[in-house]
Amino acid sequence: MTSGFKTVASGTITSPQGFLAGAVKAGIKSQKGLDLGVLYSEVPCAAAGVFTANAIKAAPVILSQRHLHGRSARAIVVNSGCANACTGDSGVADAEEMASLVAEKLGLSLEDVLVASTGVIGVSLPMERVRASIPQIRITRDGGHELAAAMMTTDTFAKEIAVFVGAEPGGFTIGGVAKGAGMIHPNMATMLCFLATDAAVDADFLQLALQEAVDASSNMITIDGDTSPSDMAVILANGLAGNEVINDSNGGAFHKALGEVCLYLAKCIARDGEGATKLIEVTIDGALMETEARLAARTIAGSPLVKAAIHGSDPNWGRIVAALGRSGAQVIETKLDLYLNNVCVMRQGNPVPFDKKKLRISLAGKEVFLRLHLNLGEDRATAWGCDLSEEYVTINSAYTT
Repeated sequence: MTSGFKTVASGTITSPQGFLAGAVKAGIKSQKGLDLGVLYSEVPCAAAGVFTANAIKAAPVILSQRHLHGRSARAIVVNSGCANACTGDSGVADAEEMASLVAEKLGLSLEDVLVASTGVIGVSLPMERVRASIPQIRITRDGGHELAAAMMTTDTFAKEIAVFVGAEPGGFTIGGVAKGAGMIHPNMATMLCFLATDAAVDADFLQLALQEAVDASSNMITIDGDTSPSDMAVILANGLAGNEVINDSNGGAFHKALGEVCLYLAKCIARDGEGATKLIEVTIDGALMETEARLAARTIAGSPLVKAAIHGSDPNWGRIVAALGRSGAQVIETKLDLYLNNVCVMRQGNPVPFDKKKLRISLAGKEVFLRLHLNLGEDRATAWGCDLSEEYVTINSAYTT
């Protein structure tokens, strides 16, 4: 973790002061396990959100965007096993009822509650189970771990973190949970990412900081090239740390800490891609513009041919260069340098001899690093993805059956 930030042991979204959470087994998803959870702040919060750019938006996204117009919220209810997407007017009504049930349970107004759902598209929520289960949710100070588990679909592990930021007076904490393993090529955020802080933060600055953190982290991961209708990232800030209100004039430490939390969660998602055995990190240096560097990095990280080669530990670097060339970023072949795990295989557009056997052994590790220097400018970007295995096809060939 970056200097000045301290990772909280067993940290989660309820590590900041004043946040409670809990979850239950409602029977929404077929496999046994927690699948319905609630996050709650004991006091009002400034709130910000970033949502899917998919033209098809799940009912919870529509509702949560509406509720965030006032830049405030106090609770989030989330379920796994059913995305409540492509469910028409009845889906919106179901999302509204979920918010209403939580508002009644916690003594809040309807607009104080945000809703998120993840799972199969085109299936209606079993509302009779939701109605019966929400009153049974017991929210506690350490319930963030339950919330992280309740969000999981094909995830193999819960994704959660909290960091403490030393500041005067007293410092503050940022915690987060996320889920995602498939249908990950976000154009906003991870599939689902919830963040909480006890810092007092100006609502406009909070929105800006979240967007920038998401752009550098969650928007730089890809697993399979698909963007979900359910994607959202939301942050609640309740101010219980008692700090001076953070804004664009004094928000440097908060901005950096939020970026670290979002980056950690995003990399967890990339590492946990369906069927994945390796994390791939792609760094573009020397681009003319940051937007081009990001475009190039995501294109390479998302290339099925690159992902398949990395799965087989095959140093077939031509696939990497080909993906770069189609990315839309400006490239001059005679200026390009390419490194695989710090082994130079191309310099100034010319192949460089390398020990293929040694490089194959290196590429067999759990993390693979690809670095390309365009030698055109000063901008850079990094994207993360995973390898493509037979298990990915197996999982997604029988997702609903």
